[in-house]
Amino acid sequence: MKVIRPVASRYVALIRGINVGRAKRVAMADLRTLLSRLGCGDVCTILNSGNVVFSGKREPPNRIGTRIEQAMSEQLGASGRVTVLTAAEFGRVVEENALVNVATDPARLLVAFCRDASRLKQLEAVKRQEWAPEAMAAGSLAAYVWCSEGILESRLLQVVGRALGESTTTRNWATVGKVQAALNSLEA
Repeated sequence: MKVIRPVASRYVALIRGINVGRAKRVAMADLRTLLSRLGCGDVCTILNSGNVVFSGKREPPNRIGTRIEQAMSEQLGASGRVTVLTAAEFGRVVEENALVNVATDPARLLVAFCRDASRLKQLEAVKRQEWAPEAMAAGSLAAYVWCSEGILESRLLQVVGRALGESTTTRNWATVGKVQAALNSLEA
């Protein structure tokens, strides 16, 4: 019996640094159009902060991210690092969150998505330090930071950001839940 493999996969693109304050303004309608022109289907943006769920042909996520970055620069005049994960990878990030029962406010629980997961090794020394009442955990594709006193006051978040560098983008747990819900609705 011949197995028919689907030609499309589900992906999440997380764009770093767009629509933060007045800098790098990108309309979500323009972003949806851009991804459609790149051959993506079922394009859905979540919030106004560069979260996109879409389907596309099977290919390495980093290659898709590079294409989106180039197209954004050329067609929208905006630059931003793009981290792309498969739906399965995004689901793994959700499942691996060891701080979900520690955090009392989803807006203060941040997930640092790494474009290059090997960068998470940079957090070994950080994990050995005492950060209470804040907390940090690392999964296979992302780091999790509980900012108990708020994001702007979090010394731990600053240390994690420096350790992981520019190849990382963060989303709060509430946004992660909305992205996961959009992925689930595509699967339905």
